[in-house]
Amino acid sequence: MKACVRQTMAFPAFPASVLWTLGSLTILWASVQSNVVMEDDPFQPVTTDETVSVGGTVTLTCRVMESDNSSLQWSNTAQQTLYFGDKRALRDNRIQLHRSTPTELSITIADVQLSDDGDYTCSIFTKPIRTARATVTVLGVPGKPQILTNNEAVQEGGTVTLICSSSGGKPAAKLRWYKDKTELTGSTETVQADPNERTFTVRSELQLPVTRGDNKAVVACTVDHPSLTGGDETTEEELSVLYSPIVHIEPETNLPREGAKFYLQCIGDGNPDPSSFLWEKKDGSLPSLVKADGSFLRFEQLNKSDNGVYLCQVDNGIGTGLADYALLVQDSADSAADPTAMSTSSGVDHAVIGGVVAVIVFILLCLLIVLGRYLIRHKGTYLTHEAKGSDDAPDADTAIINAEGGHSGADDKKEYFI
Repeated sequence: MKACVRQTMAFPAFPASVLWTLGSLTILWASVQSNVVMEDDPFQPVTTDETVSVGGTVTLTCRVMESDNSSLQWSNTAQQTLYFGDKRALRDNRIQLHRSTPTELSITIADVQLSDDGDYTCSIFTKPIRTARATVTVLGVPGKPQILTNNEAVQEGGTVTLICSSSGGKPAAKLRWYKDKTELTGSTETVQADPNERTFTVRSELQLPVTRGDNKAVVACTVDHPSLTGGDETTEEELSVLYSPIVHIEPETNLPREGAKFYLQCIGDGNPDPSSFLWEKKDGSLPSLVKADGSFLRFEQLNKSDNGVYLCQVDNGIGTGLADYALLVQDSADSAADPTAMSTSSGVDHAVIGGVVAVIVFILLCLLIVLGRYLIRHKGTYLTHEAKGSDDAPDADTAIINAEGGHSGADDKKEYFI
């Protein structure tokens, strides 16, 4: 029999970079071979997937239930070793050791970039080598939305086209439209990928019919994205709607008096503001002492002949509007000059006056009755005194003499009392 001779070969000393590459390949092969992992394996590393926005910080944690003094290792998406136990393997100042124990290895990656997105591997060098993966999802933060319009006003009854876009989002952002905090529907959205940046640009177009009530209304475009945890980014645009004027006439006072100065003002609400005012008097020409001054119609001295209906027509280039005012000049000596006030309060005033007059008449009647009774009573007393001394008179002349206080009667009464 031939003797079996075991020949030992001496491996040359490889540079550290070569050893790092060989170790990474070994980990990759081990992860491929470990398709089935027993849940009750105390040496099986456990990781969790993480989501982080660009510029943020993510923490990767790898744990095992038990340790046989084998070291834990973290590798990046390119299978480059980041940390082997508490030893740094890759010179990247963004990556720092968070915690290293026999059963846990945690690292942090600061200022995360889109290139950090992918699967990270945690390995433990037991026999066999055990691995676990953690997927890091890096969210691209979309930029502030931009509303693209030509800033031209749209006439009422027309349609305004609004375009909103936002770029830099990963995944693609969702654009939403609002008017006065009410969400608008019917927009069309397109998404364009940027393969170099691995981000997306979103563009939304909205066709919005408008009325005069939409003038100066605020329309907002909002970006909806999971990376915007502090609130959605919003851009607002104020609508400009052109419409013909609505006209009304305001008088200086509701009590135009004869001989006084007076004016009417024509007010037109339109977009743009009215630029032309035309004053007329219905069924006649303007009086000689009346002057049209733009939106004002001025009366230098009111006269009853100024009574009538005055018309104001305005034009703002989009359309025209018309309003009228009926002027009724009041008599300057009329204290109750406002006919409107008279018509609304005359019923109440007449009732009050009638009540007062009735009370006064009743009081006067009572006074007359009391006074009459008093006079009658005093008249009887007077007649009684006047007739004293006439009862025993033999004739009328003697009775008169006695009633007038004749001396004979007085002497008799004096004698009687004596």
